[in-house]
Amino acid sequence: MNNKRINRISGEVKKVMSELLYNGLKDPRINSMTTVTDVEVTRDLSFANIYISVLGDDKDKDETLSGLESAKGFIRNEIAKRIDIRHAPEPVFHLDESIERGIYMTELIERVNREDEKNRGSADE
Repeated sequence: MNNKRINRISGEVKKVMSELLYNGLKDPRINSMTTVTDVEVTRDLSFANIYISVLGDDKDKDETLSGLESAKGFIRNEIAKRIDIRHAPEPVFHLDESIERGIYMTELIERVNREDEKNRGSADE
C-alpha cells in the first residue's frame, strides 16, 4: 500500500484520537493531561499503534491506559465514522515516556553545568 496514504491515515487517526481525548471520552479514569504523541498505522490498516503521554504518576498512567483499553470499541467506531475507510484499524495503546525522559535528561545536564560552573569559580580563586 502507498506509504503516503498510510501516513495520511495515521495523521487522521491522531487527529480523531486527540479530539476524543479532549471532549469525547467521559471515563473518569482517563487523565485530563493525556496527549497523543504519535500514531503508526500498520500497512494492512488492521492496527493503529497509538502512543500517548500522561502527565502524572504511575497510578495515573495505569488508570488512563485501562480507561482507554475499555473504550477501545468506542474509539474504533469513532475512527470509522470520521475517516472514510472501509475497515477501521484496531487501536493499540502504548505509553510514551519520551517526554519524561527528555525532562530528566535536561535536569541532569543543568545539574552538571551548575556543578561545573561552581568548580570553575572555586578554581579561579
